[in-house]
Amino acid sequence: MNEWLTDFGMFVAQLLTLAVVVGLGAALFMKARGETGERTRLRLEELNQTRRQRRRRMQLAASQPGARKGLLKAFRRDDKAQARSGAKGADETRPTVWVLDFHGDIKASAAGRLAEEVSAVLEVAGANDEAVLRLESAGGLVHSYGLAAAELDRLREAGLTTTVCVDKVAASGGYLMACGADRLRAAPFAVIGSIGVVAQLPNLHRLLKRHDIDVELLTAGRYKRTLTVFGENTDEGRDKFIEDLETTHQLFKRHVAERRPGLDIEAVATGEIWYGSDALGRGLVDELGTSEAYLVGRMGEARVISVKLEQKPTLSRRLGVGVSRGVERGIERGLEMLDAGRWQKR
Repeated sequence: MNEWLTDFGMFVAQLLTLAVVVGLGAALFMKARGETGERTRLRLEELNQTRRQRRRRMQLAASQPGARKGLLKAFRRDDKAQARSGAKGADETRPTVWVLDFHGDIKASAAGRLAEEVSAVLEVAGANDEAVLRLESAGGLVHSYGLAAAELDRLREAGLTTTVCVDKVAASGGYLMACGADRLRAAPFAVIGSIGVVAQLPNLHRLLKRHDIDVELLTAGRYKRTLTVFGENTDEGRDKFIEDLETTHQLFKRHVAERRPGLDIEAVATGEIWYGSDALGRGLVDELGTSEAYLVGRMGEARVISVKLEQKPTLSRRLGVGVSRGVERGIERGLEMLDAGRWQKR
């Protein structure tokens, strides 16, 4: 048993030494070299081709072994015919559907990336092109989602047809974004709505007072701070806070009403949510269906291209991930050895 513990200790020491040496080497190399150049890259994927390749693989898998050679020949003939039509400029007359994705957190952190993707699309989009945003967000900070919604307005103001597809949820700030599209499509059980404003904060004043702890809150301006976490809140401050919430709610309702003029805004701006089927009846969405079904339908008449701005993995990050994985594997190996040692005879 003592010999096994000695071997295990040596193994851990060697592993840690290796991790430190690699880490220091990477740090010195990056300091000398410097990580210059673009930090992001634009990834474009023609979904028509991706679907075509998958369909062919499925056809080959479903066919009898003797028929696969004939299928491969047919595929090659199709490729040649498509290449000839492309050389004649047949694809130039087809519109393009530009597909963007937005997965929102409480801060709408993806708004910056969305802004750059929108700028890239607007640089090349034609008059008959369309922008499709696959949106998923339960909302968050008002100013953050206001900025994200403004990016959709840029597409519409440029004359580009816009479609928002909601497969799971577009609520509160998510719906603030979604309602700016020319067409809003939702899956039957997608969560839609929540046109309201909410704020909450704890107040520890009574707890602090019980322990003889005073909190001094100094402001210049009558309403610089209305409600606080540590100080004593007043009715005047509370009323002003509620007034601010109502003002924000009115701005939210006005934004939705301007972009969906046929909507009975007072009936739906209650903070409630509805599933896709009910949302359609209330005018919150225009049609039911998934984003996948919509894009597959558009592939028959347009080129469908996914646009994604990705963060380039830097060398230091790749090395860090490599070291991290090495340490994880070492720990797992050590645990395996420890577990195996339980069954050794002493």
